Amino acid sequence: MRTEILQPLLPALGPWLTGRRWFDARYAGAPLTADAASVVGDDPPLLLHAVVSADGAAGPLRFQLLLGLRPELPARLDPAAITTVPAGPWQGWRVYDALADGTLLALLLRTLAGGGAGPGPRLERSSRYPLPVGLVPRPLQVEQSNTSVAYGDRVLLKIFRRPEPGPHTEVEALRALTGRECARTPHLYGAVHSDAPGAEGLVLGLVEEFLPDARDGWQEAVRQAADAVAGTGPGNPAGGGFTADASALGRAVADVHGALGEAFGRTRLTAADVAEETARMTMRLKEAAEEVPALARYTARLGALFDDCARVAGRGCPLFVQRTHGDLHLGQALRAHDGWRIVDFEGEPARSAAERARPEPVLKDVAGMLRSFDYAARTGLAAADDEGESSPSVRLRRRRRASAWAVRNRRAFIAGYASAGHEDPDCHPVLLRAFEADKAVYEAVYESRLRPDRLPIPLAALHRLATTPR
Repeated sequence: MRTEILQPLLPALGPWLTGRRWFDARYAGAPLTADAASVVGDDPPLLLHAVVSADGAAGPLRFQLLLGLRPELPARLDPAAITTVPAGPWQGWRVYDALADGTLLALLLRTLAGGGAGPGPRLERSSRYPLPVGLVPRPLQVEQSNTSVAYGDRVLLKIFRRPEPGPHTEVEALRALTGRECARTPHLYGAVHSDAPGAEGLVLGLVEEFLPDARDGWQEAVRQAADAVAGTGPGNPAGGGFTADASALGRAVADVHGALGEAFGRTRLTAADVAEETARMTMRLKEAAEEVPALARYTARLGALFDDCARVAGRGCPLFVQRTHGDLHLGQALRAHDGWRIVDFEGEPARSAAERARPEPVLKDVAGMLRSFDYAARTGLAAADDEGESSPSVRLRRRRRASAWAVRNRRAFIAGYASAGHEDPDCHPVLLRAFEADKAVYEAVYESRLRPDRLPIPLAALHRLATTPR
């Protein structure tokens, strides 16, 4: 469908976009360009699928939109209203957020299951699993850079709000894992594309298995940490709290790494490769210290830690790189009835597509999960402090319990990972500490920019890593 229908809507879409959770605030007020548009459906309501570009100081950025078109808007959809079409074949029709309309979301799934019609969204199948239709849609409020819609208890549609040209790291990873029947990840039905002029080559989303009974790993860990800190419930210190889950999670992550290594291959790093990587970590530390002054006291010791990596690279166990998760933490793990599942293989959103697809040591994923246990412990501590007695002695006891909980579960995760038989993180203690420090440096910059009240969390980790004898 030609993009002329979008042109008169752009002035209203700009302010509406600014209020979306997945919008990049750097582009607020930036001029919009209509890149692609297609209309799905023959009778109202119609689904307007669109891709627009915002031109800001950081360069152009695409956004994917799902809009509804109705001659009149029922009262239940009033909160989703955006504007009225000022001209053209749908003049006077109302434009609204299609995520609020179950009829349009059901139409979208039927369109994808049928292979797509015309230039609109279509599903490029990547597995033998049939895609069911006729399921009740339900948008999920759990993401920021993407939008997910659950259909019944079987299908999840993930919409990439900032679509990029393929290949897409998550689609590639899930396709490979599904082909190997990996039990630790949801299987992939396929990737969403469009043949509309202006959208060719973009990966617009994916359709995967939905895990309706799965519990969020972050929430589970924080709850157990809070119990342990308070000395109550199944997470009390005597009972260990979450360690069995942490060990099982380690095995699950190792199994995923094993399947990814088989699918994409593994390459052994040379000492020179490790030296290049440690040089990059040193540079990131230097740049971060310029932005976060509190890091300055640790730069010398952390720099020495990074230097140690290059010296030990030629000794001990060999170090390999391969396709990894790229942004692993407790929030990317779901506890299903049959064990842990690992999800969201996009990698760190701030990195380019080429960087996200680059082979990395699996230890970087391990380090990311270790940092997540620290965050869970500190979050559980904060929750216990908010609800309980706040005398200095009690608070000190809680801090010690939080630290002990993190240590227990970090060790359990590493032991579980090693028990899977793919690679033992303890074989590379210096590299693992260095990768954890590098991750904490990244966290310090992130927190200083967006959540300064949480800056003490990565700073405490860096203090520990910098002062522990090497």
